[in-house]
Amino acid sequence: MRFLSILCVCAALLPGVLPGALSAAEITHVMGTTEVPDNPQRIVVLTNEGTEALLLLGKTPVGAASSWYGDPWYQHLGDRMAGVEVVGTELAVNLERVAMLEPDLILGSKKRQEEIYPQLSAIAPTVFVVNATDFKENMKLYARSVGMEAEGEALVSAYDADVARLHSALGENADDTVSVVRFVPGQLYVYRHDSFSGVVLDDIGFKRPEVQAQDGLSLAVGKESIPNMEADRMFYLTYDTGNGEGTALESETLKDPLWANLNVVRSGKAHKVDDGVWATSQGILAARAMLQDIARIYGVDADFSSE
Repeated sequence: MRFLSILCVCAALLPGVLPGALSAAEITHVMGTTEVPDNPQRIVVLTNEGTEALLLLGKTPVGAASSWYGDPWYQHLGDRMAGVEVVGTELAVNLERVAMLEPDLILGSKKRQEEIYPQLSAIAPTVFVVNATDFKENMKLYARSVGMEAEGEALVSAYDADVARLHSALGENADDTVSVVRFVPGQLYVYRHDSFSGVVLDDIGFKRPEVQAQDGLSLAVGKESIPNMEADRMFYLTYDTGNGEGTALESETLKDPLWANLNVVRSGKAHKVDDGVWATSQGILAARAMLQDIARIYGVDADFSSE
């Protein structure tokens, strides 16, 4: 009953405006235009990618959708999320928990939460990105939403500068063809240009194997397609829901003669990387962690910028 009362009171307000909030800006986003309060302090974020953007801006949300891995946050976030309330997952937001946190701003994604946008907007001003693919443009929108547009632009520029430094440090290896393979329970995937890892690898300037050098996120393949994964370098990752099926598929595939006979495997240039960083998080902190992984694997010092 308490939750229903909160929603009823909020629904009676002007869309996206809280009582007493000072409107600093009108933010245009995929769902329309939303008036956001000046310097929001109680932010709820409903995507892992959005959480990383906030953290890099120096703002810790009061509530967030849990990470796909971790208990409840990704390992690469360290202790940044200490004390943050879990408000469900990206695909199952707990509206009552969101309302009880009394946020003054909610950040989410049309792809994940379009159906509950009206309820969220009744609780607090709500800004949505389209999806998590374009983490750089999303960062700029999140930054505008919290009154930190200049800081957001600077952070994206710092990422671009880190990419340029890595490209330079890689030397002739910057022209390598790199393959990205992912083990998911019951299915083997290769990842393409429009995937999160694909965007970062494209930024660096790497080439991709023919089947991966295509538009789109990913392609489900069978083990007979393993020879098409050949490359100068390979990065492979495993998504496991906790029942061990993803890990079992990884183990089974790595023992397959087709895999063992790949030149990239025989030369020791196939590297296991973290799935949270390379696939599921999709945020700017994960992108920076990807750059660091690549520098470490290639043994180069890119002199990355500090956060």
